[in-house]
Formats: sequence, C-alpha cells, structure tokens
Amino acid sequence: MSNVADTKLYDILGVAPGASENDLKKAYRKLAKEYHPDKNPNAGDKFKEISFAYEVLSNPEKRELYDRYGEQGLREGSGGSGMDDIFSHIFGGGLFGFMGGQSRSRNGRRRGEDMMHPLKVSLEDLYNGKTTKLQLSKNVLCSSCNGQGGKTGAVQKCSACRGRGVRVMIRQLAPGMVQQMQSVCSDCNGEGEVINEKDRCKKCEGKKVVKEVKIIEVHVDKGMKHGQRITFSGEADQAPGVEPGDIVLVLQEKEHEVFQRDGNDLHMTHRIGLVEALCGFQFTFKHLDARQIVVKYPPGKVIEPGSVRVVRGEGMPQYRNPFEKGDLFIKFDVIFPENNWINPDKLTELEDLLPSRPEAPAVSGETEEVDLQEFDNTRGSSGGQRREAYNDSSDDESSHHGPGVQCAHQ
Repeated sequence: MSNVADTKLYDILGVAPGASENDLKKAYRKLAKEYHPDKNPNAGDKFKEISFAYEVLSNPEKRELYDRYGEQGLREGSGGSGMDDIFSHIFGGGLFGFMGGQSRSRNGRRRGEDMMHPLKVSLEDLYNGKTTKLQLSKNVLCSSCNGQGGKTGAVQKCSACRGRGVRVMIRQLAPGMVQQMQSVCSDCNGEGEVINEKDRCKKCEGKKVVKEVKIIEVHVDKGMKHGQRITFSGEADQAPGVEPGDIVLVLQEKEHEVFQRDGNDLHMTHRIGLVEALCGFQFTFKHLDARQIVVKYPPGKVIEPGSVRVVRGEGMPQYRNPFEKGDLFIKFDVIFPENNWINPDKLTELEDLLPSRPEAPAVSGETEEVDLQEFDNTRGSSGGQRREAYNDSSDDESSHHGPGVQCAHQ
C-alpha cells in the first residue's frame, strides 16, 4: 500500500489508506458539514483541502495512481489547473490537476490536438481484412533551427503584448461606462514572440515547423465495424514544447449492393418465382470473399412471400476472432405470374393440383354484386381527393380574414 509520506490525503479525511468507498463518503460528508464556509467562514482553505482529497480518493483511477506512486504519480498522471494553493499547502508543490485544464503528457508537456480522418472501406474490406497506405500532410519541427524559428537567442518576447499574444483595448462608451475588447496581437500574430527578419530560419521562415508528407500503413482487421477507430499515437502535428497528438482514422463503411450488415450477421434479399416457392429451388450467389455459394431448398417445403431463412456461419467474421462468424439471413420475395399467364382451360387442372379452396359462404337476403378493381396507391382514393377539396375550400374561406387574424368573441 502507500508509504508514510503518501497518506496525506487519507489523513485529511481522517480515514485509513484501505478505507472503503462508503467510509470515504461518510468521512467527507461529516467534515464538509463541519467546515463548510456557510457554517464556518474562517475554514475556507480547510474545506478546499477536504473537497480536493475526496475528489482524488473517490475516483478509482486517481486513487490507484496516488496509492502506487504518491504525489509524483498524480503529478505525472494529468495536466495543470488553477488550484496550486491547495497542492502547495498539502504537498509543497504545484498542483497536478484533476479539476480540468489542458491535457498534459507524462513528462508534463502540453499535448497537441488529435487529427481525425475518415477512412472509407467496403464491406469486402471488413470481411477479408485489408492493408492500405494513406498519405497525410502534417507539421513537423524544422530540422534546420530545431523548432526555434531562428538563431539561438533570436527569439524575443513581443513587447507590444508582453508575450501574451493578445492585446486588450478599453473604449469609453459614456461617462462611467467602458467597453473592453481583446484582439490578437498584430505584431507577433498571437504567438507572443518575435524574430528579427535577418535572424529568421530560411527553411521555415520563422514558423518553427514545416509541412511534411507522411505515408502511414493502415491495417483494417477482419470483422472491424463502421465507426471503429484506428489510432496512430504521436503522429499528429508537431509544435515546439508540445507533445504531438494522435492520428485517428474513423472507418466509414460503404453501402453494399447485395448485403446489409447487422453486428456480425449479414442480411440479403433474393427473388424467386412461384414455382420455386412451391416446388423447391437452387441458386448461387457470390460471397464477400469471392466464393460461389450454392443454396438448395428441397421440393415440398414451401417458401412464403417475405419469409426469412438462415445459413449458419456465413455472416461476418468476429473482430480478433475471425474463425468464428455470424449468420447469413436471406429474405425471399416471391414473384407471382402476370395476369392471364395460362390458358383458362388449364386453370382447372392447376386447381386440382393445388390445395382445395374454402367453400363459398351461404348467402341469404338481398345481395349486390360489385367489381374488384386494381388500385394505384400513388394516386390516392377519391375520398382523399374529396377531403383535399374540402380542405382547400376551407383554407380559402379562412384566408378572407388575412394571415394570423381570428374572429373576436363578444
């Protein structure tokens, strides 16, 4: 567990280093009530210490860092923040920052932003795996000046903005009323530093970095999915005093003309005729690895329109376990023959072969025979047209009042 020097946070809460999460919570609540500024105005610093200790020890990752490596582990494990006074009071040094601030690396340097790039891949690529090369343009430190921008000592702090990179202007709007405006310093272009023209590096022109084309080899593993990320650590833009971020490739699966993916399963639709649906069939299709798959269905087993059948083990390979595969689901669309496709004399023979039709119900009383007609769904029904006409007329009628005008009731 911790050594004696690394139990200060536990001591602040008055608990042992092996205290449970519940013990920590109880101790924090008790002390927070006692030292809360509303109740004890002179205990502001003590309340901050208590809150800070609980913030660290109630987080499993932060607590593990502290237990294993003490103050140094915490200092290296994150970036800086604005609570240096607390850290100084507890440990006698700068704060290691779990309360926000910029991302920092293990060596304390600020970390650069990650570069995100979409990578379009086909379903075949995700099924078979693929290695491809990607050409990217990024900033690297200038080799001529070692990222300094000029000769040693040539870089000077900008006197116009005092090295802050921004200027603050105050404009009086009226007596006792002023407006404060902040703008990027024009002398140093917001960098806070200036280099004399004659001392600037000729290669990077004082910018400290140059553009470089980087070719990276990308391995798309079998079974990877849409939206999955491939990370190249430390390959993003370089800058002086900054640890480079990562290049992150985000897989974008292209639409396939035959298959649709659902996790590790594949779905496809196949059209068959009525005779195939009733009397069995055989068809072939090309799989994602170019294999010709033969699908057989025996005579006597009927395929209903819209029904789904499954082929086990012919789906997508599992990521990092490619010998295990999902399933392939096939939905069948049954295509019926066109009108008058057979001689009427043959229909009676066909009916004798098909299952018998249900008996017609007995009809009593008055009857009226109607025609069953084809319906074009795109045109809508006549009732709908009448309803539209009614709506149009009501709109016209209401429009006499003008837009947004309503009748007033006395």
